Parts: sequence; C-alpha cells; structure tokens
Amino acid sequence: MQVEEARRLLAERLGGGPGPPSPESARAVTAQLAHPDALGPLVRRLSAGDLDLAECIRLSYRHVLGFDKLLLLAGAPRFMLRVHFWHGGTGPAPEDIHNHRCAIASAVVRGRVRMECYEPAADGVPATAYRETIDGPGGAWRLRRVGDARLRLLCTEQYGPGRSYGLAARTLHRVVSEEPTVTLFLETAPQRSVTDVYVRNSSHVTSAEAGRSGSAAAGGPATYRTSATDIGDVRITDEEPTGRDVRSGGDDRGGDIRTGGAERTGPPPKTPLPPAVYLAELDALARSLGY
Repeated sequence: MQVEEARRLLAERLGGGPGPPSPESARAVTAQLAHPDALGPLVRRLSAGDLDLAECIRLSYRHVLGFDKLLLLAGAPRFMLRVHFWHGGTGPAPEDIHNHRCAIASAVVRGRVRMECYEPAADGVPATAYRETIDGPGGAWRLRRVGDARLRLLCTEQYGPGRSYGLAARTLHRVVSEEPTVTLFLETAPQRSVTDVYVRNSSHVTSAEAGRSGSAAAGGPATYRTSATDIGDVRITDEEPTGRDVRSGGDDRGGDIRTGGAERTGPPPKTPLPPAVYLAELDALARSLGY
C-alpha cells in the first residue's frame, strides 16, 4: 500500500463530520491496514524515507512502560497512525488503568496482549484517581491527583495476530504484553483535553500482576470474552478472523506504584528514538511481513 493511499483510506473511513468516529469504524480501518499485504509495503516505503522522516522520528519515542511508539502517518487532528513495539517481559512498572482523549483502535500484527476493562463501582477495589494532560503532540505529560476511587473489573480479553478492537474515548482499561509483540495503533480526533488515570492501591496489586500476566484483579467478577459488548455508555468491538489463534491486543499509560500506597510519580520526559533505531525497527517489521 502506498502512503497516500493509506492516508485517503483513513480519511474516508473515519469521516470528516462534526461527530467523532465510532470505535467500530476505527477498528475496521486499523484491521485493514494491519493486514500483511497492506502494512508490509507501507512500512517498507516508510523505512526507505518515503515521508518526512524527521517529523516521524520527532513524534516517536520509548514509552514509560518500555515499548517503542513509532509514528507512521501523522494526520492530526483527525488521526495518528503508529506501530507499537513491545519487547517482551514486564516493563519498568505495570500499566495503570486509564482511558483516552479520543476513540482508539489497535490490531495485533504479531505476539499477544491481554486487555482488562473496568468501571467505577462502590464495591470495586480502591484506587487513586489522577487527571492527565499533554502539552501538544509529542509534548510532556502532566498529572494532577484528583482523589480516591473504586473500580471493578468488567472483563479480560486476549488478542493475538489478526485480532483487533476499538474503544470509545472514556473506556477504562489497561493492557499487558509479556512477549515480543507488534500492534498497529490508531488515535482518532480528540474529543476532550484530558484522560483519567487510576492507580490501584498496592495492597490490591498481586505479585502476579506486578511481575507477570495473571488472572483477573482481586475484587473483579468472573472474566468473559467480549464482542460488541456494552459497558456503561461505551461500546467495545472486536474481530476474530476464522481459523486464527486467539490471544492478545492493547495500549498505554504508566507510572510507578509506591509500596504501601497508590502514589504515581510524574512520567519522565519523552525521549525521541534515535533515527537508526526507528529505521531498524521498521525494516525488521517489513522483513517479518515478507517485504
């Protein structure tokens, strides 16, 4: 797929009306672009310098959770298309429960991830709530503590190669990846200027969660598979191709959980990836897709 062809496809599928795109439309176009016959040629052309390399690298960085966020196509404010490289093992800290400023979608290219979805509930596990802002594209994150909260686990879902999902902006979730994984990640037009971040009290974070993938968090209901599942005023949609391995999917926010509390330190400054790393990871992905 050519770069401009991918841009046109995103613009057409996400629409240009006053309302935000639906999670399903974001998921569908991300799944289409993540197909090896589409993503392989696109990544190969980008790795050869087919776009403004300096701008792509400026907005690509190592996330606080330890995975690399590589910008493929910048179409702000309507969309930002990225590849996430998860290097395997646990990151420097478990991912916090969070939502987003926009509807997002993710498709697993290789590897697997686990996604957990949550909702506020009086009988949920205790957590500390934060409000997060960002100083523009590529800017620094800012955190402000807003109080105490309780969250209940709604569902846990595994995503593997060929599977994709879309989330509404306010859907509370967290994602875990413990093996080398690549996902194609789409951010759509912002619907608000902040995100909500919840750090569970450390007494409710199990050793399995702190060190490796485990069962559902303490205090949550039995887990179940989701497909077009209604969660409050949001809707999760996902797709499982016939005959494909059912495993993983997901995205980001992070920070330190201090022993004995639910305090989160401010995220470190974003550090752009060196151009050599950006190009090497795109090249490796293109080769793994047969291009």
